[in-house]
Amino acid sequence: MAKLSEIRAFLDDQLKIAEIPDYPGAVNGLQLAGNEEVAKVIAAVDASAPVIEKAVAAGGDLLLVHHGMFWRGAQPLTGAFYRKIKAAMDAGMAIYSAHLPLDVHPEWGNNARLAVEIGMEVDGGFLDYKGMPVGLLGQWRGALADLVDRVGRAIGGAPHICPAGPGQIGRIGLCTGGAGSQVAEAAEAGIDAFITGEGPHHTYGLAEELGINLIYAGHYATETFGVKALAGALSERFGVAGQFIDHPTGL
Repeated sequence: MAKLSEIRAFLDDQLKIAEIPDYPGAVNGLQLAGNEEVAKVIAAVDASAPVIEKAVAAGGDLLLVHHGMFWRGAQPLTGAFYRKIKAAMDAGMAIYSAHLPLDVHPEWGNNARLAVEIGMEVDGGFLDYKGMPVGLLGQWRGALADLVDRVGRAIGGAPHICPAGPGQIGRIGLCTGGAGSQVAEAAEAGIDAFITGEGPHHTYGLAEELGINLIYAGHYATETFGVKALAGALSERFGVAGQFIDHPTGL
């Protein structure tokens, strides 16, 4: 059993919640207070109603997510929005969200964990957001087909490929989630392949024009790594149980 206040302080400090910039709707940190005693942490990618319902059914005291409850900004506490918050409150379950602070964390981050999974030798960052690099650069030597295979094994499924660059890879860029719209900026970094989650339709054609391999590995699939790693860290440090709820979107 651990104290919610202690877990919150640890997460706020380690993830640099107050320092790392993010989208206004991210509302990083503790989004919903719950019972002070925490015995079980549930990790998930999204704070959607089905996930919250599953977390409550699993006996979670703290739901740790990458995408929080306020992406649409301020809205009335009515309808589906009211029902999912009420479900968490009735159960006394707290909700903590970490978006970009978790993406960029050097140990538990989505980028860092996926880089480890595919054997990427990280040597820098790229893709600037408000003065902060949100992607990773590094070495990966081998055939494109082998890189695609490594990515597929990491995410548990076949990624979608735009094979518009060299067949032999030496340098790659990685940015989980929805960074496909930044393919032009990625190409300027001089990489042979860019791995991300998803991108707008036009980015496939743009990658072809720029002569870069683009690997769309799934927004959801590339962002399961961080919350899993963070829940594991909390279990180890605070002696709480941990569980991951898989609720894929297919995107």
